[in-house]
Amino acid sequence: MSTARDPQRIRILSVDDHLLLREGIAAVIEDQPDMTLVGQADNGREAIKAFRQHRPDVTLMDLRMPDMSGIEVITAIRKEFPSARIIVLTTYAGDVQAVKAFKAGAAGYLLKSMLRKELLQTIRTIHAGKRHVPAEVAREIAEHAVDDALTQREVEVLKGVAAGKSNKLIAAELAIAESTIKVHMKSILPKLAASSRTHAVMIALKRGILDV
Repeated sequence: MSTARDPQRIRILSVDDHLLLREGIAAVIEDQPDMTLVGQADNGREAIKAFRQHRPDVTLMDLRMPDMSGIEVITAIRKEFPSARIIVLTTYAGDVQAVKAFKAGAAGYLLKSMLRKELLQTIRTIHAGKRHVPAEVAREIAEHAVDDALTQREVEVLKGVAAGKSNKLIAAELAIAESTIKVHMKSILPKLAASSRTHAVMIALKRGILDV
């Protein structure tokens, strides 16, 4: 891992809470004559500190970490460094997560299943000032572009359903009437094109509306 500045090399920061994934990325980058890994971090706060220290050209950012979400980290870094180029690495192709990432300031989005084939080219694409969205993710975004979004309250209700809680318990926790929970569910099902509470949770998880 190099810290010296080399104008001929793309300087990369790798952020992920899984050591094996970071080691795999490091091994791939080390073999590239036009890239160098300048830092690694396994959580959001360390990622922000590492970015300040190394000022990388491209940052590889996991979305799900124990202390801060990748979205929160991207937002923080871009607020301080508006020109930061960040590629999201995630297991999930959900359109909601992708849209949130791009709104936060990500320039690229890459599924971890695609790393072997697309990581290096995506890094070069983002470093060149372009954007990258996998076709699979772009299709998901396009498919749901005109959907009615769930309200914050509806998301809270659905989180309770996902946790296996009854309407009565969800109502108590949200300090609303149990009948209101039923009204929210009647609104949620058509918005997600879901046939049941369980189906709604499955769709919400797949699309990234609910985070697990």
